[in-house]
Amino acid sequence: MKKPLLIATTVVVLVSFVGALLIWSYFDDWVAAGVRSVGPQITQTKVDVDSVKLSPRTGTGTIRNLVVGNPAPYQEPFAIRLGEGSLTLDPASLTTDKVIVRSIRLNAPEINFEGGLQDNNLKKLVANMSRFTASEKSSATEGGSSKKLQVDEVSINDARINVKLTGVAALAGAGTSVAIPNIRLANLGSGPEGITPAALSEAILNEIVRQVGPAVASKIGGLQPAAMEAIRGSASKAAGDAVNQATKGLDGLLNKKK
Repeated sequence: MKKPLLIATTVVVLVSFVGALLIWSYFDDWVAAGVRSVGPQITQTKVDVDSVKLSPRTGTGTIRNLVVGNPAPYQEPFAIRLGEGSLTLDPASLTTDKVIVRSIRLNAPEINFEGGLQDNNLKKLVANMSRFTASEKSSATEGGSSKKLQVDEVSINDARINVKLTGVAALAGAGTSVAIPNIRLANLGSGPEGITPAALSEAILNEIVRQVGPAVASKIGGLQPAAMEAIRGSASKAAGDAVNQATKGLDGLLNKKK
């Protein structure tokens, strides 16, 4: 009796071991596929990624060439492109209800800002994410559940912002890029309720928008007050008046030179 039991136990162990190897060999692909399928639900845009590498043993991971598409009706080919990002987490927390992420580092992301100060593609992305997180909260209230996170630190370094002003804002003739300070967020989801991946993404993008707005405004700060008011989202009549005022000023200058 002992010999068959030993053989059976050995087979079970071997099968479990092989199964674990197969799971982990495809784990990165599953995560990347998850980014491509869940990302569009959160942002309402196309989301793609080249590769995701995670090591449950060491708690380290990298993500390469993550691209978040531009929301309609904006025309730039993407809103955010990240060449490489990294994270460290507590491996022991992977089997719990709340994964502890020690740090997330996003290095030199390229961000396209398209529109004006009041209405632009980044704010549209935030609005899309807000709707998704609101639906998440509603599902949780109705008894649904999702994996929660605690993120001790998020850092975004050396971001490059490409600026494409549209409408009256384009009169500013702003440069093609602006710089923003490095961003650091801390203690996200530190409470017992944690934070969902969607809410984490929204918090990060919200901080980017908070930094980008003043940087873009500084580029167009030389405009006349009427034009500045139009750029900030006043009614279309005010925008038209600003354009007319600028045109009259230019005509007057040319007439003086004749």
